[in-house]
Order: sequence, then structure tokens, then C-alpha cells
Amino acid sequence: MKLLLLLICAVCGNIAAYGANSFDNPDTIIVARDGTGQFRTVDEAIEVCRAFMDYHKVIYIKKGTYKEKLIIPQWLTNIELCGESRDETIITWDDHANINKMGTFRTYTLKVEGNNITLKNLTIENNAARLGQAVALHTEGDMLTFIGCRFLGHQDTIYTGSANSRLYFKDCYIEGTTDFIFGPSTAWFEHCDILCKLNSYITAASTPKDVPYGYIFNNCTIRCAEGVDKVYLGRPWRDYGYTLFMNCELPRQIRPEGWHHWQKEREATARYLEYNNHGEGAQTSQRVSWSRQLTKKEAQKITLNTVFSVNNEWKP
Repeated sequence: MKLLLLLICAVCGNIAAYGANSFDNPDTIIVARDGTGQFRTVDEAIEVCRAFMDYHKVIYIKKGTYKEKLIIPQWLTNIELCGESRDETIITWDDHANINKMGTFRTYTLKVEGNNITLKNLTIENNAARLGQAVALHTEGDMLTFIGCRFLGHQDTIYTGSANSRLYFKDCYIEGTTDFIFGPSTAWFEHCDILCKLNSYITAASTPKDVPYGYIFNNCTIRCAEGVDKVYLGRPWRDYGYTLFMNCELPRQIRPEGWHHWQKEREATARYLEYNNHGEGAQTSQRVSWSRQLTKKEAQKITLNTVFSVNNEWKP
């Protein structure tokens, strides 16, 4: 009888060991294209992470170019993707909207559906030819943080795809041509470097009427590529689009009127704001009448705590 019990315990132990996930812990996973990590692709590392983790998990990605179309699914939380080098750790793909009529929203290189996800020191690129909309980063999750990243593309580089979600971009580089930051989310861009590659529009917010804040650019620098001379700060993709530039450097290429209505009737609802910007493009005397300059008192109320405490308190 004792021998039988030992055999049963051994079998059960083997089954349990076989079913356990060795990566079910807060340890760091290492990804390397050259085979020196635990995985050679980022997707493989994402796949081994446990659903709804209550601990912080880091996927450390060594220098290299990773040609992958990635999804961080809704059931993954508390994951950090950290690159060894911002400029030399590159996740890239090349879909655009006119490939097999896939449309804008399937063109992403990286789609983030989970909550409490962080990206650091990474380049996310859509290097499709300029043949249609081509999203590099598509976000659907809430409480997403992007630190020291590059986002490269042409039209529609960053799509913030979910209303009532909160995103924080700090010390990031973002480039694009038309509407290259667009969507309904609440997103704060702090000390970001933004390059306009074409005479077009930087933002296309579609903030819902009942959401108090949309895109906020604070202490950012707007630059323009060679040959670019007429750039709008934004146009409202839907009624009630919200965009604020404050304490930013605006170059001479910013059009004197600043903003475009997209459709005439949106002038009545667009929430387009500026405060304390500087540079040749910050002159406000010719701004459209339906945009507004905040007062100092109004601007002081717009803080990270205020903006990100709409649903629940979140301090990125």
C-alpha cells in the first residue's frame, strides 16, 4: 500500500510539473535575435506570460531588428517591454490599408489590448511605402506608459483606439505625415519630439463628448522635415475632438490659423486649446476663432493627476 501511494504521488507530481509554466514568476525574460536569450522573437516571450498577472513582468529585448506583427492581448497585464537601445531595438512591420483592402485598423505593427502595459527604449515602426494608412502603434488598453520610445511611420503612425483609456508618453520621438496621432483616447505627451514629414495635420482627435480631455502636449518640440512649410496642429476626426498644446515649441511652419475644421460643422464642437507656447509658430493673432487660448488659472488645473483621475486614480 505504501509503495502504491508513493507511485501515485510521483505520477501526480510529474503531471503538475509538466503543466506548470516555468515563466510564471516576476523574473525578466530575455529576447535576442542572435539566440543568446530565452527566445528569438518578442511574440514567443509574450505567449508564455500568464493571464492577468498581479506582478510586474519584464520582457527585455536585446538590440536587433524584429520583423513581427504583434498583439499584447487583453488578458495580459503588468508587462513591460524594455529594449536594450531605443534606436537599435526595432520592432517593424509593413502593412498598409490598401493591401487586400485591409483598411486602417488592421495595419498595426504593435497592438496593445492589455492594461498596465509599459514600453521603454524601443522603436516601433511601420515601414510600409506611402500607399495608404499604416499604423505603427495601435492602443486599446488603459493605463499604458511609453518611455523613451520611437514611433516611426507616415500616415496614421499612432492610433489611440479606445475612448476612456489613458496613455502617457514621455521623452518619445514620433514622426509621420497626415493625422499621425489620432483617435478617441486621453493621452498626455510629455517632453516629446514630434517630426512633421509632410504639409498636413499632426493630430486628428475623436474625443467623445462626455470625455473631458483628449490629447495634451506639454513641453513638446514640434519640428518639420526639409521642404515642409504648412502644418496644422490638428483637425477633429469626429465632433468634440480635444487637443491642447501647452509650453511647447512651435516652428514657423505651423500655419497662422493653427487648426482645421475637417468639416465646417465641427467648428461648433471642437475643443482646440493652446497655452504658453513659444517659437515662431506660436503667434496667436491669426488663429481660427473657434480655438481658444487658456488663461493661466485654467492651465494650472490641467495636471497629470487631474487628467488621469477621470475613471480612477492613476499616476504613471
